[in-house]
Amino acid sequence: MPERKMMATQRPGRVQEALRQEISRIIQTEIKDPRIGFLTVTQVELTPDLRYAKVYFSVLGEDKDKSLALKGLNSAKGYIKGLIADRIKLRFMPEISFRIDNSLEHTRNISDILNKIKKEKKNEEGDRGTEEV
Repeated sequence: MPERKMMATQRPGRVQEALRQEISRIIQTEIKDPRIGFLTVTQVELTPDLRYAKVYFSVLGEDKDKSLALKGLNSAKGYIKGLIADRIKLRFMPEISFRIDNSLEHTRNISDILNKIKKEKKNEEGDRGTEEV
């Protein structure tokens, strides 16, 4: 009996990864919308009942490029969902919503701030060293 429960808890993770891979493949090879530039599907979050999926993506470029990509994905949502239904056998096809993933940008901002602090600290230590001489 515990094996069955373990399988049930692993299933959403497997379905999320299968959806991420398949949506990525569809976007890269079958969607010809010029609004969708160089795009990476970073993560898929499924609700426990597997009915709703949030698809996070990142895009190289400015905010304008990100919003254009979001509009392009939303207009292709029905087509993408139909292709997924043909390729991944699920009892219910989850309702998909696309979200811009800003985590890479957030990480870069934090890294920049830490590097700036590190540089300022080095400069302060350098100033103290010259005062003592």
